[in-house]
Amino acid sequence: MANTNIYIDKQKADFEKVLAHFKDDLMTLRTGRAQSTLVENIQVEAYGTMTPLNQLASISIPESKSISIEPWDKNILKEIEKSLTYSNLGFSVVNTGEKLIAQIPPMTEENRKEILKIIGEKEEKAKISLRQLRDQVKEDILAAEKEKEITEDDKYAFLADLDNFISDYNKKIREIAEEKEQEIMTI
Repeated sequence: MANTNIYIDKQKADFEKVLAHFKDDLMTLRTGRAQSTLVENIQVEAYGTMTPLNQLASISIPESKSISIEPWDKNILKEIEKSLTYSNLGFSVVNTGEKLIAQIPPMTEENRKEILKIIGEKEEKAKISLRQLRDQVKEDILAAEKEKEITEDDKYAFLADLDNFISDYNKKIREIAEEKEQEIMTI
C-alpha cells in the first residue's frame, strides 16, 4: 500500500472547492459592517442585460457603515439604485448624482438570529457536499478492491484515511461557521 491515499488525492481539489464555496457564501451575509462582497454580485439591468454590479462600478468602503458605488457610466446610476433598493439587504441608498452611498443599518437581534439560522443552513449544505464527495471516493475504493487493484487491508486503511480526512474537513467547516457566528454576535 502506498503511504498516500490516491483516492482522496484524486478528489482533493473538489473538497477544497466545497470549503472555498462555503467561505464565499458566508461573505455575502450581512454582518452590520460594510463589505464590498455584500453588493458586488447584485444583478443590475444595464445595456439590455443583467450584469453583476462589480462589472459596472467601482465599489469602495469609505466608512464601516457605508458602501460607495461609483458607476463607470453615470447613465446607469438609476438602474444600480433600483437594483440596490430591491436587493432586500435593508440598505438605505443615497444618490449624490455622481455615485450611490448604501448605508448599512445596525443589526437588530431578530436580524442576527435570522443570519445565524442561514449560517447553519449553509453549513449543512457544505457538509452534505462533503458527504457526497466522500461517497464517491468510497465507491472508488470499493471498486478497486473488487477489481483486485488493492487488498482488503488496503481498502480498510484507505477508508480509515477517508474518515479522518472528512472529519478534518467537517471541523474546518464548523470553525469557519463559528467565526462568522462570532462576527455576527459581536458587531
